[in-house]
Amino acid sequence: MTGLTWHNWAGNQTSNPIERVVPRSIDELTAIVLRAEDTVKCVGAGHSFTSIAATDGIQVSLDNLRGVESVERAADGSAIVTVLAGTRLRELTARLWDLGLAMANLGDIDEQSVAGAISTGTHGTGARFGGIATQVTALEILTADGRVVTCSRDDEPDMFDAARVGLGALGIITRVSLRCAPAFALHALEAPATLTSTLSTMTETVATVDHFEFYWFPHTDRVLTKTNTRLPADSPLAPLGRVRAYIDDELLSNTAFELVNRAVTRFPAAIPRVNGFSARALSAREFTDRSYRVFASSRTVRFREMEYAVPAESITYVLRELERWLASSGFTVAFPVEVRFAAADDIWLSTAHGRASAYIAVHQYHRRDHREYFDAVEAIARSVGGRPHWGKLHSLTAEDFADMYEHFSDFCAVRDKLDPERRFSNDYLRVCLG
Repeated sequence: MTGLTWHNWAGNQTSNPIERVVPRSIDELTAIVLRAEDTVKCVGAGHSFTSIAATDGIQVSLDNLRGVESVERAADGSAIVTVLAGTRLRELTARLWDLGLAMANLGDIDEQSVAGAISTGTHGTGARFGGIATQVTALEILTADGRVVTCSRDDEPDMFDAARVGLGALGIITRVSLRCAPAFALHALEAPATLTSTLSTMTETVATVDHFEFYWFPHTDRVLTKTNTRLPADSPLAPLGRVRAYIDDELLSNTAFELVNRAVTRFPAAIPRVNGFSARALSAREFTDRSYRVFASSRTVRFREMEYAVPAESITYVLRELERWLASSGFTVAFPVEVRFAAADDIWLSTAHGRASAYIAVHQYHRRDHREYFDAVEAIARSVGGRPHWGKLHSLTAEDFADMYEHFSDFCAVRDKLDPERRFSNDYLRVCLG
């Protein structure tokens, strides 16, 4: 297909690829790369807020390269599951449940392709768990010269360390092997609380709860906490009823929230009162369901997002500094601030490389200007050594990342070896990698 205009999910990134291809096999994909006279970029679900997937060259969709290919079970009930890279997380997690398996952790969106989620450093929450890329045991990658190379800790280890969060800069991921856990359920407890009390007990909570996160309503001292506890897969399930789920997750979280944001876009001075009302209106809810159904939620309200990983011990300072900035600037924000946690890992360009991390994610409704707010959050996060999520908005350049990541030059060396002519580059990578 030619003459296309591509938009990401949020609508803030646009490109005009000269051609869009949807190969039906890895051989067909290889032929596309070898014949290309321009750049080649893969695109998944388009859920990144940056232009990491944008191209004016050839746009490749892996939507025809989907599905589970093999399952190698271990004695402890876990398994290495190999999937084609275009497989969407939503279909994978449902299939894994049928196999008695689960991904150890997930983010709160499951629309992404497996390759896209890995390449941008997608993560969930839980102090004992890393991002999705930490579950990867091997990757198969199509390189610029048409080779299909498998890398792991034992084979091509430098390539493996680079490619697990590879930004699409090294080649096209074609297959992924994931270490999957035995299937498990999650007991979910969602409850309103105060920011003050949540921060005062946060260290103990994060250390003892399997998956903890909270949402702070700016201009108030109110939060919504989410506490998810892992249970055996054969535990009795008690999911939300269809009516309650529709009211909470569709009518209130999406339909009504869209209407509220449209209204306060015209009258931003009302936002503090609206946030206070919304926070006070929250009620606790408790349910138990399959893990993947609890991890992920529906998001239909369009927004822009920035997310920074900061050292876990600095998150209280970051939140209080943001609170002070909002009070002094007069800027108003209707979207809650999301706070999550992750274990340290050893992936070269992972935002959690070498340190336990807390993530602060800020959002702005797509009809409102986000720049002043995001600039302020970025300055606060960077003051404590924060690292931006690769798929979410930021203003950093290769010079910044070279200071931020000890293996940045190692990553660039692998890139030089695999893609010396920059077949897989675009404007975003030129800024971020040089």
